[in-house]
Amino acid sequence: MIEVLVIYYSRDGATAALARQACRGIESIAGASATLRTVAPISSLAQGPPQAVPEQGPPYATLPELRRADALMLGSPTRFGNMAAPLKYFIDSTSSLWLEGALAGKPAAVFTATQTLHGGQESTLLSMMLPLLHHGMYLVGLPFTEPALSSTRSGGTPYGASHVAALQPALTADEVTLAQALGRRVAALAVTLQRGTAGPAPRG
Repeated sequence: MIEVLVIYYSRDGATAALARQACRGIESIAGASATLRTVAPISSLAQGPPQAVPEQGPPYATLPELRRADALMLGSPTRFGNMAAPLKYFIDSTSSLWLEGALAGKPAAVFTATQTLHGGQESTLLSMMLPLLHHGMYLVGLPFTEPALSSTRSGGTPYGASHVAALQPALTADEVTLAQALGRRVAALAVTLQRGTAGPAPRG
């Protein structure tokens, strides 16, 4: 059984909703399981003591979990076209994993939510990809063989799943489809790599 670690930061719930749909996609692949984690909020004033484990929702992600996982999905709302500071803070703590090469050769994908239609979705997705490339991970996107990528009138990009909150607070049907498809693609690649076989990833 391969494990896909899904780590996200969400303040208003949209990115968390995408994360849950990605987990559904992951677990639709035979031999794959999803582990859902979030990251602690941080203060802009100073680095404070570690945050307590949240009473509700998923626990905070840890480096041992990241080292153990067979694949990774990262999610963040946009902050001026960039990932949110709490997720960046967590990623910045992974230097020891980089030194070990612990994430090299593992599949990864990203997802985001914005308030506005042109709120910087694609640049936010790219900002999350950069450290994953430095870790040597295999980036997984959404090809146009996914019909929802052409039919969506809200979120959804080739770079990863997304949601536009201003158009509709809840995820649209296409956004759900694409988030699940991204999870399936990551999980399918991780299973294929584990088995040491080459084969096409599922379409849809």
